[in-house]
Amino acid sequence: MYPVYYDSAPRRDFISVMVSKEPPEPPSKRRQSCRRMWNRLSRLQRTIICAILVVGAMSGLYIANGLMNELPDDKDTLSQRHQVFPNDNVVHVMDQRHPGKDTEANQRRDSNNDKDGEDQKLHFEQQERGKGIMEREEKTKVKPKIADAVMQPEVKVQKENVMGNQEEDEGIGAAGGNLEVNEEKKTKVQIKDGADAGGDVQVPVPNMEGGMAAQTAQQKAVVEAFKHAWKGYKQYAWGHDELKPISKAASDWFGLGLTIVDSLDTMWIMGLMEEFEEARRWVEKDLVLKKNVDVNLFETTIRVLGGLLSAFHLSNDGLFLEKARELGDRLMPCFNSPSKIPYSDVNLDTGKAHPPRWGPDSTTSEVTSIQLEFRELSHQTGNDKYKKAVDEVMDHIQSLPKENGLIPIFVNARSGQFRAGATITVGARGDSYYEYLLKQWLQTGKSEDKLRDEYVAAIEGMQKNLVRSTAANGLKFIGELVRGSFSPKMDHLVCFLPGTLAIGHHNGLDPSHLELAKELAKTCYQMYADMPTGLSPEIAYFNIQNPGKPDIEVKNADTHNLLRPETVESLFYLYRLTGDQQYRDWGWKIFQAFEKYTKVPGGGYSSIGSVKDTKNPRFRDKMESFFLGETLKYLFLLFSDDPNLLSLDKYVFNTEAHPLPIWRP
Repeated sequence: MYPVYYDSAPRRDFISVMVSKEPPEPPSKRRQSCRRMWNRLSRLQRTIICAILVVGAMSGLYIANGLMNELPDDKDTLSQRHQVFPNDNVVHVMDQRHPGKDTEANQRRDSNNDKDGEDQKLHFEQQERGKGIMEREEKTKVKPKIADAVMQPEVKVQKENVMGNQEEDEGIGAAGGNLEVNEEKKTKVQIKDGADAGGDVQVPVPNMEGGMAAQTAQQKAVVEAFKHAWKGYKQYAWGHDELKPISKAASDWFGLGLTIVDSLDTMWIMGLMEEFEEARRWVEKDLVLKKNVDVNLFETTIRVLGGLLSAFHLSNDGLFLEKARELGDRLMPCFNSPSKIPYSDVNLDTGKAHPPRWGPDSTTSEVTSIQLEFRELSHQTGNDKYKKAVDEVMDHIQSLPKENGLIPIFVNARSGQFRAGATITVGARGDSYYEYLLKQWLQTGKSEDKLRDEYVAAIEGMQKNLVRSTAANGLKFIGELVRGSFSPKMDHLVCFLPGTLAIGHHNGLDPSHLELAKELAKTCYQMYADMPTGLSPEIAYFNIQNPGKPDIEVKNADTHNLLRPETVESLFYLYRLTGDQQYRDWGWKIFQAFEKYTKVPGGGYSSIGSVKDTKNPRFRDKMESFFLGETLKYLFLLFSDDPNLLSLDKYVFNTEAHPLPIWRP
């Protein structure tokens, strides 16, 4: 059959049919007819026709050339969304390209898997051509898109490896290259706000020292963990606040896409630009801030406002600053209280502010942990109303009587007074007050000494009233004062303190702060190491009386783990500032425990109900936004070999791990 099909005469006849014998006459006749008509024309007519054809051809070329000039080339388009905008004349170049998109349902965490999709290879070829440095050509009005007018300054590329000693204002590229901008420029951002308009505000072009650093094997494992978490969120909870990974559903708290906004800077720092772009599109099109919903001032400020401001600094995208300004305006009614203490909640549509539903008081740590974000909003927009509002809160709190610099955890927004007999703790409802005392001082270039003095007094008060050691192994911990009596209870939230103490010492404070930081970090890690799962409980009690009993006791109601970041946060600070490898080793063990006991097949991570039960840790079916915004970000930074990756001399992190630039005098 096949020989007949291929070799038969009909097949050859079909191929060799002479269909071309008949048509030649008409073309020949047409050619003769055209030639005959051309010959009949006069010389003048021929000249006119030729002139018309020449002019038409030239016009077509001119129009086509103009259209091509209007189209942006690859690097122009890239500069608007992906490029790095240096502050200190430096930019990092990423050697490891953006990791490929997770396409497998249960993709393995393989640190050696560096393959990218072809589309991402093209993306990086474009990014490389863009050189990572763009500056604006003229004043641009901030609006929900990236500034249109940009230009590329001259860039000097040094090919030699400069991974050794660097000056403070130099950056380190992934391949050891160093890019130097020939001249420093500033961007003018114009924001109108009625009578309070700040006019043209000088905004330093952000220094992006993240997302462009070479990744270690441990960092790559953290990136894969982020991608696994993001995959679950994107598939089952996109646009909602948080993922319920077990039930493969979404949960909403405020309806502001908390996980998306909280993760923006994490994605940028990790170099996940494809994910960053889809998140940006959601912010642009779907983040509606005028909505009839009550939100918590503190949580919305640290997660959403802080996330938007950080994304603006890293990407230089005016969309994020404009959204931040709108959100700031919608939160401002909280400050319309009889005292200077803000109400805890506000409706984003009506502007109606009120105390929490559970009582008349605001949480002290919440009203004193919004300052970094509102002050930065004023700094960027030129509108002083945001900074003025939060500064008045701090001034009022500082005027109230304290116990050795320590504050009760409740304050009334109407009377402006602390609740009598309220607990004093560095844990829940008290923690970030102390953190923001130091960080506000750092944010302003150490220019407001009263904040530093309040912080120092508070640490002295802790050392005197709250620091104790266990009876068995002498573990130092921070307890609480409950109605004046000491309680050996310590929340996992307290584990932010070692990092804060370390950064304080780095900026010139007493050496005893660093020693206390090291001791507390050891205790915080032990809260993980002593548990069968290797994960810390939410709350621990410490044995200070019986040397024959374990140092740490965990009550049944406190055995849950919420994927919290505080311990790895402190490990990051201590490793960055001391170089001690043990902090990385501890962080890696914690990360592995998260992978083993909280990872959900198919996408996402879940908080668990019991850190004591290795067989049934009891998934709580909730992935907090801070797992992506804080925990994984701090782990990624902990495992970085680049000390200039978000330098602690140039950035201060808010309490949700969103880096904000330190102001230069």
